[in-house]
Amino acid sequence: DKKSYGARMIWLFDRVKIVLFLKTIKEIKSYESHGFRDAMTMAFAVEEINKNPDLLPNLTLGYSLYDNCGALVIGFSGALSLASGQEEGISPQENCSGTPPILAIVGDSYSTFSIAIANVLGLFKIPIVSYFATCSCLSDHRQFPSFFRTIPSDAFQVNAVIQILKHFGWTWVGLLVTDDDYGFYVAQSFQSSLSQQGGACLAYVEVLPWDSKPGELKRIVNLIKTSMARVVIVFSKDVFFEAWASAAVLQIPRFIPFLGGTLGIAIRRGEIPGLRDFLLQTHPNKNNNYETNLVRQFWEHTFQCKFKPAEEEEDDEALCTGDEDLEQVETELLDVSNLRPEYNVYKAVYALAHALDEMLHCEPGKGPFVDRTCAALQSLEPWQLLHYLQKVNFTTPFGDQVSFDENGDALPMYDVMNWVWLPDGGTKIQNVGEVKKSAFGRGELVLNENLIFWNFESKQSACSENCPPGTRMARKKGQPVCCFDCIPCSDGKISNGSNARECISCPEDFWSSPQRDDCLPKETEFLSYHEPLGICLTTTSLLGTFICALVLGIFIYHRSTPIVRANNSELSFLLLVSLKLCFLCSLLFIGRPRLWTCQLRHAAFGISFVLCVSCILVKTMVVLAVFKASKPGGGASLKWFGPTQQRGTVFTLTCIQAAVCTVWIVSASPMPHKNTQYHNDKIVYECEVGSTFGFAVLLSYIGLLAFISFVLAFLARNLPDNFNEAKLITFSMLIFCAVWVAFVPAYINSPGRYADAVEVFAILASSFGLLVALFGPKCYIILLRPERNTKKAIMGRGITTS
Repeated sequence: DKKSYGARMIWLFDRVKIVLFLKTIKEIKSYESHGFRDAMTMAFAVEEINKNPDLLPNLTLGYSLYDNCGALVIGFSGALSLASGQEEGISPQENCSGTPPILAIVGDSYSTFSIAIANVLGLFKIPIVSYFATCSCLSDHRQFPSFFRTIPSDAFQVNAVIQILKHFGWTWVGLLVTDDDYGFYVAQSFQSSLSQQGGACLAYVEVLPWDSKPGELKRIVNLIKTSMARVVIVFSKDVFFEAWASAAVLQIPRFIPFLGGTLGIAIRRGEIPGLRDFLLQTHPNKNNNYETNLVRQFWEHTFQCKFKPAEEEEDDEALCTGDEDLEQVETELLDVSNLRPEYNVYKAVYALAHALDEMLHCEPGKGPFVDRTCAALQSLEPWQLLHYLQKVNFTTPFGDQVSFDENGDALPMYDVMNWVWLPDGGTKIQNVGEVKKSAFGRGELVLNENLIFWNFESKQSACSENCPPGTRMARKKGQPVCCFDCIPCSDGKISNGSNARECISCPEDFWSSPQRDDCLPKETEFLSYHEPLGICLTTTSLLGTFICALVLGIFIYHRSTPIVRANNSELSFLLLVSLKLCFLCSLLFIGRPRLWTCQLRHAAFGISFVLCVSCILVKTMVVLAVFKASKPGGGASLKWFGPTQQRGTVFTLTCIQAAVCTVWIVSASPMPHKNTQYHNDKIVYECEVGSTFGFAVLLSYIGLLAFISFVLAFLARNLPDNFNEAKLITFSMLIFCAVWVAFVPAYINSPGRYADAVEVFAILASSFGLLVALFGPKCYIILLRPERNTKKAIMGRGITTS
C-alpha cells in the first residue's frame, strides 16, 4: 500500500491537486445530472489512481470542482483565480499542510468557454485537458499551447460525417448548426472539407437560434420540407438536442416518425469497471467539502426533498433525512451502460496521472530540461508537467489507446449510432459501426449495414438523378456542382461509371458501344472472300483462269493447224500463260492484307501485264515485218524478228518491269495499313503503296507498252490478209486502254475495300478483253469452222463459204 510507510521518512506523501471545470449543474429551472456524473467520474478516477500501487506511488492526487453555471464569466473567473493563486506552495511536513499545488485542469466542456480559459492559462503553461470541447480551432497549438482533449475535434467529426455521406452516395444535404463558436467553426470546417473532398453539396445552411423564435423555427421547418435534400445534418450542442445522436429525451413515440432511422456519430462509449459501485456510495454525509454542495443538489433533485437549513423553520416540503436509498429510485446517475463524456473524463484524469508518473520516473542526469535535469516534486511547475503530457501513451482497461498528437488531440474515434423503431412503438439506439483515424490520417468508416434501420424506402438524396454509364455530368448554370444534367457521351467516347465528370476516349482500335458504356473492338473492313463482292470477283478470276487453261489446251491440241502456227504459236502460248497469271494475281487483292500480299500483289500484277502486253507488242511487230517482207526488197526485215529476237524482246521488256518492282519494294515497300479516316467506327485494312511514284511508274510502263501496241496494230489493220491478226490486236488494245483509263479516277475516288475491288475489276475486265478479242475468233474457227483453218483460207485464197 502506497500509504503504509513509517514516520521515519521526512515526508510521507505529497498531495497534488487537479481541477475539474463542470458544465452547469444547477440551472434556473432544472437540474442537469450529467455534469454531476462527470464530477463523480473524476472523483472515482482519482480514488482509483490513489489506490493503484503501480501508478504514482508515494503520491496522492487531490481535486477541486468548479461549476461554471453555464456562464462564461464564471468559468473565466475561476481560471483567473487559479492562475493567480497557483504559486501557493505546500509545507514539506509530514501532515502536508498548506494548499496543494494546482497542476492541471480537466475541462471546460464548452468550446467557447475552453477558448477563453485556454487563452489565459496558456500564458502560464498550465495543462488543460478538455473532455467535451470539440472546436477545431482549439487544435491550433501555437495559440493554445497547453490545451489537450480526449474528445475528437470537429475537424474529425466533420470528416466522419463526410465519410458517411460518401458511403451512401448522399450528394445533396442540408446543414443545421448552433448559433455559437461551435456552430460557426463546424459549419466553416464542413463547407471547406466538402469543397476540398467533393462528392456532396449543401442545399442550405441554417443557424438554430438560441432563444425560441416560432417564426424563425417555422421558416427552417418549411425549408426542410420543401427542399429536395432528404438528408439533414445537424451539428448541435446538448442545449438543443441533448448530444442528440444518443439522447434519450428525443426518443419518444411522437418524434420517431420523423427521427427514426437517424444516423449519428456519438462519443466513443467506454466501460469503467467499479464506477457504479462507487456511485452507489454517494451520500451527503460521506463526500468531502468539495462535493458536499453538489451531492446535496443531486440528492434533493433525485428524492424530491429538501435539507432543512438551520436558520429556517420547517415548512410543508419533504425533508431529506439522508436515509434514502439510491438503489430504490430510478436515476440516470447509476446508468453506466452508455458512458461517453464520462469515459472522456476518466481518460483525461488518467492522462494527467500518467504524465505525472513519467515525470517522477525521470533519472537524474537524463532529464529533458536544462542541463539534463529532472523536475522536482517540491518545486514542480505546470510547464514541466506539460512536457510529459505531450508524450503520454497508455491503454485503458476498455482497450482504447490514449495519446496526443502534435495539436493536443487524442486518437479520434466515434461510434456510429442508429435510431431503431421497435415493433411495440418503443425505440432504442444501437451501435452500427465506428469511425476512427486511419494510418493515412483520414476517417476510416466501418459500418454494419445489416443492423441499420431505415425509416423510409428511398435512401437517395441528390439534387439531380445519378447520371448512368454512357453519360457525363454537365453542371447547370448558376447552381452548385451537384446540380447537373446528364449529357450522352459523343461517338468514340464512353463513361463506364455513374456520375462521370468527363467521357473518356476509346483506344485507337476500339469504338464506343451503342450505350456508350464500353469500348468495343472496331469492325474491320477489307475485301473478303466471304462477302458477296469478294465471292463474285474470286469466281470471275477463277473462271478466267479456267478459260485460259481451256484455250491453252485447245491450242496445244491443235498446235499443228495453220491458225495456231500463224504468227508464232510460241508467243500465243506465252500470252495465254501471262493472261492466266493476270487472272490469278487478282486473288492477291482479296482477303485481309498481309505484308507479303501487299508486296506481291502489285509486283505480280505489273509483271504479268507487262509480259502479256509485251507478247502482244511483239506479235504486232511481227505482223508488220511479215507484210513488209512480202514487198520487193523487204526480206531483210524478217531477220530482226526471228523467234530468238521475239523471245529476247519479251524477256527484256518484262525484266524492266521486274526491276521497277524490285526497286519499289526495296526502297518503299507497300505495307498493310489500318485506315480509320473513312469511318470512325471501322478499321479499313488496306495496302499502302509505299511509294506513289513507284506505283505510277509501274502503271505508266504498262500503259506505254499498250499504247505502242495499239498504234502499231492500228497502222497494220488494213494489210491484205483474210485473217489479219492486227485487227484483233487493235480491238483488244482499245478495250485494254479504255479499261485502264477509266480505272485511274475510279481507283482514286474509291475508299477502302472498294479501291481494291476497282483494281480487281480492271484486271479482270482487261484480261477478259484481251482473252476474248485475241483468242475468241481463233477458237471459233478451230472448233466451229474447221474448214477455214487452212493456209489458203488464212492467206485469202480458195476460201470456202457455207
